[in-house]
Parts: sequence; C-alpha cells; structure tokens
Amino acid sequence: MKIIRAATTAARAGAYYVRIQAMAKKYHITLEEEFDEHDTPDTKYIVILDDDFPVATCRLYAVNENTVMLGRVVVLPEYRGKGIGRLAVRSAEEWSAELGFTIATLESREEKVGFYEKLGYTADFSKVISGGTFRCIYMEKALT
Repeated sequence: MKIIRAATTAARAGAYYVRIQAMAKKYHITLEEEFDEHDTPDTKYIVILDDDFPVATCRLYAVNENTVMLGRVVVLPEYRGKGIGRLAVRSAEEWSAELGFTIATLESREEKVGFYEKLGYTADFSKVISGGTFRCIYMEKALT
C-alpha cells in the first residue's frame, strides 16, 4: 500500500473514484450530494493506492485556524477489514498536525462511531447531524 497526499488532478481523481464506487453507487447518492461545498481546490485528500490503483481516501479541510474536519473516509469494499481505513485516518491526522491544526473533528455515521472511538475520538451525542442519507454524530480528537 502506498499513501499519497493528493496534489495533482490524477490523485484527486483517485479520491473521487473511491468515493463514487464505494459510497455514491452503493447508497444511490447523487454526485451533487457526494461532492459538496467542501470539495474545493484547497481541500486536501489522502489517497491510498494498491499497485497504483486507488482503494481508500480521506478528505480534510480547515474549519478554523486550529480545527480540521476529516471526512469522506472511504475504503473500497474488497479492501475493508484490513486496517486501511485506520491508515487513511492516521495519515490525515499526521498531515493535519503538520499543517498546524490541534483538533480533528468529524461527523461519523452512527454505525461507525466505534471505529473512530478506537482511534481516540470522543463522540458528542448531543450533536446529531441528520443528512439526506445518514444520521451522523459529531466527534473530536486532540492532535497534540
């Protein structure tokens, strides 16, 4: 597995490919819903490759000068259960810390809260985000 910080159009396309294949297609999410206002030229993406083929991704963008939002953590179905999602999140956290962020936040689907708790995130069940496809729980972790 190779971890890249998407800096080219091709690498960003890899992140988009994983999201379309593993989430948009499975849950019938439109492209307009999947690619929102946070997918901008300034948005950063981790892409994990298996022999130059994109298999996982994680998106990160600034919320404010101290806080980064991680999201769209997606692993292709045939690669799940192998620690690749954890690798994507850890890589995004490392990059975020290098960029000067001290707090990582995310909005976890309800059924994935346990995954993020194992990575050190704390859930705030008073902050529930009800989207068109999923109910999500706000989670936070100190990066220092």
